[in-house]
Amino acid sequence: MKIAFQMDPIGPIDINADSTFRIALEAQARGHELFYYTPDKLAYEEGRITARGWPLTVRREVGNHYTLGEEQVVDLSTYDVVWLRQDPPFDMFYITTTHLLDRIHPKTLVVNDPFWVRNYPEKLLVLDFPQLTPPTTIARDLDTIRAFKERHGDIILKPLYGNGGAGVFRLTMDDRNLSSLHELFTGFSREPLIVQKYLSAVSAGDKRVILVDGEPVGAINRVPAVGETRSNMHVGGRPEKIGLTERDMEICAAIGPLLREKGQIFVGIDVIGDYLTEINVTSPTGIQELERFDGTNVAQKIWEAIEAKRA
Repeated sequence: MKIAFQMDPIGPIDINADSTFRIALEAQARGHELFYYTPDKLAYEEGRITARGWPLTVRREVGNHYTLGEEQVVDLSTYDVVWLRQDPPFDMFYITTTHLLDRIHPKTLVVNDPFWVRNYPEKLLVLDFPQLTPPTTIARDLDTIRAFKERHGDIILKPLYGNGGAGVFRLTMDDRNLSSLHELFTGFSREPLIVQKYLSAVSAGDKRVILVDGEPVGAINRVPAVGETRSNMHVGGRPEKIGLTERDMEICAAIGPLLREKGQIFVGIDVIGDYLTEINVTSPTGIQELERFDGTNVAQKIWEAIEAKRA
């Protein structure tokens, strides 16, 4: 098949952690032809969805992990699969790429389905499953957020469309910084904030469960650094081996059918203790860590699902 990757610049990636690199490496091993472009090179041109980019070859060699062919403009409707893999922030630039890719999907299979990536960003899809999540409020109004804090005491406050642990604050019962943080966030953004009851179980880790076409294939645990609330690997969280619990399987059974129905082939959910906190559909990570810990080749499972759909 002809496979195009819409992703952030490939040069600086960590080839031992980046999920897109592992997916590309597996595709190449399966005989597929690779093409790479950055999201700013996606365009609508007189009825065609095009991308300016390069034929791509990848290899697991640190500092020499890719080779690009000659730059060219391609019509993405002639491709079998396009991967929507740039990282958030989930802003209007990101959203516009989903609108453009909508125009070639599903004749060209876009993974994940861009319509539902746009409508199901990480911190919003969980609202469909209140029975699985900690107490949550989404608001811009300070009085609403303050009332939530008064009800629950210890809370997590973060940007609704943030990623990688950026801008995540824990406010304990006696913390007096809520008004200042609200002023800070609303001073540079018109977006609401999301607040959730703090889950003390996060000290034991924030579990990333990987689902392929709605089915759980494994999990890794991300343990916060000493003195840190956030467990994201971007900010020093330590990945470790962990299995799936009965509660994890209950959560996956509840959300899996919806993910499969909406074309979300590669998804990573976040579970703290017994609670689902995020459903990551934009650019989930964790498959290389899972492969190292459990020997589970998630990239293979992803391509088997895609190849079955294209067949």
